[in-house]
Amino acid sequence: MLKQDFKNKMIGFYKVKWVNVVWAVIVFAIVIVCSILLSLPFGQPLNQFSFTESFSFTGVGIAGAFITITVASIIEEVGWKGYCEDSIGNYMNWFWESMIFGVLWSLWHLPLIFIPGTYQAGLMVNPLYVINFFVSGIPMGFVITWVYLESDRSILACMIFHFFVNFMQEKIALTPETKCLETIVITLVAVIIVMAKKDMFFETRHVGRLLEYSYK
Repeated sequence: MLKQDFKNKMIGFYKVKWVNVVWAVIVFAIVIVCSILLSLPFGQPLNQFSFTESFSFTGVGIAGAFITITVASIIEEVGWKGYCEDSIGNYMNWFWESMIFGVLWSLWHLPLIFIPGTYQAGLMVNPLYVINFFVSGIPMGFVITWVYLESDRSILACMIFHFFVNFMQEKIALTPETKCLETIVITLVAVIIVMAKKDMFFETRHVGRLLEYSYK
């Protein structure tokens, strides 16, 4: 039963609510636009509405960077949605699961701080940037849980969303200061999603029988 559930979550195109995934990508794009606009009164440049010339990680080229982002999105979601989120969600409501998942997701990136050339290592120039990066993972945990459940626990849906988030974070020329504002905006979005989907985040009908429960 576990193997079949994993297979359905991985390749079950029928599970994916494509409109929801598209809306999630659009919502994140709006978050970026709002963050840039909010940053302008604080002296941040207008040219943030542009693409960066390169990626934050070095030495792999454009094709290599694209592959890296794609593979990272696939591997992370296979682990997080294939095992981690369900393992936590089987014992509690999705609100607390999202909170725990968001913390774990942030801490997952901690070793990258010590690897030269990574985006996380570059944040070490300012402790505020480091703190912001790890805090930002918590509201994002709620957003991606929403994407996951709206498509009846589809890993594929999360892979697609995760890819676009990684791509936009890499290629939109946000300054580190603007990314701090972005965390505030995405937190507000997460609050709106939770309030709008109270039954989804606070129901406990799935607890102890997650494999039998359907979010269709």
